[in-house]
Amino acid sequence: MIKKFFKLIAVFIILATFAAGWYWNEYKIYLQTPISVQGTSDLIFTVNKGDRVRNIAEKLNQTKVIKHPEYFRLYARLSKQATKIKAGEYSLKSGMTVVDVIDLFVSGVVNQYSLTIVEGWTFNEALERIKNDPNLKATEIFAQANNKEIIAQLSKQLNSQYSHLEGLLYPDTYKFPKGTTDFQFLKRAYDGMQSVLEQEWQLRDKDLPLKTAYEALILASIVEKESGVSNERDKIAGVFIRRMNKKMRLQSDPTIIYGMGERYKGNIRRRDINEKTAYNTYQISRLPPTPIAIPGREAIHAVLHPDKGKSLYFVADGSGGHVFSNNLKAHNRAVRKYILKGRGKK
Repeated sequence: MIKKFFKLIAVFIILATFAAGWYWNEYKIYLQTPISVQGTSDLIFTVNKGDRVRNIAEKLNQTKVIKHPEYFRLYARLSKQATKIKAGEYSLKSGMTVVDVIDLFVSGVVNQYSLTIVEGWTFNEALERIKNDPNLKATEIFAQANNKEIIAQLSKQLNSQYSHLEGLLYPDTYKFPKGTTDFQFLKRAYDGMQSVLEQEWQLRDKDLPLKTAYEALILASIVEKESGVSNERDKIAGVFIRRMNKKMRLQSDPTIIYGMGERYKGNIRRRDINEKTAYNTYQISRLPPTPIAIPGREAIHAVLHPDKGKSLYFVADGSGGHVFSNNLKAHNRAVRKYILKGRGKK
């Protein structure tokens, strides 16, 4: 009887050893088997904040990315990775294994989206693009009734010294993960402009007629709107700096347009030139009160390191560039040639 019992025990041990070996072998094969990604594009999978490895394994199983979620959990725990998984949106690619997937989740290398703020945009144009980006998470501030209310709230939240945020976003292509809020994105662009402006201001030329970095930003926004050719920015900046030194009005068409706001329909008429708005530099003998657009770093740099020539006027030549003149007589000749004959506009 005892012998029979020990034989049964031996058989049980053999079977258990065999089962364990089979299970372990299947587990190792499972870890090396590619996950199931249908189609040719990546599969977007989101690990939510607070998700445990059990939840993640079940979601992957439900979406038919993996089989045997218990093996997924086992590997995550044996490799001590289960508590290191980071929330975010991930791209699962064809050919990846369970090991690759867990390593990806632990790395935190989440999908990145992009949004570009363009030189020359107004703040409202940038604001609308941010508000409508589907990959940014909307916050209460951006749900205000109109842009004026939004700007007032944003200025407060940013602890900005400026109530008017025109020109205060740095133009660049920004990468961000899913879940980034619209305010976080805007603050990043705002902080970027503060940093660039301060860097450029510290390295400025001496004896400029600009008292503050903000004045430089205002003038840079005008240069940005006037310059169609990048290598002319310092020349245009030079014209404006010399005019300021001589107490001449800047006489920049983009400032008329900005002052008109929504009334601008594509043409500047004589009465628009003669209208005295806070921004019309044909009528005011100073800089406008705020920037008129978002300037890039090149425009800021040009204003702080302007061309040292003698020109005081410029007119568009119809090909994207400008003709620069040292005196009014030469400028009038250029106007007759390029404006009155319809081959360009200032």
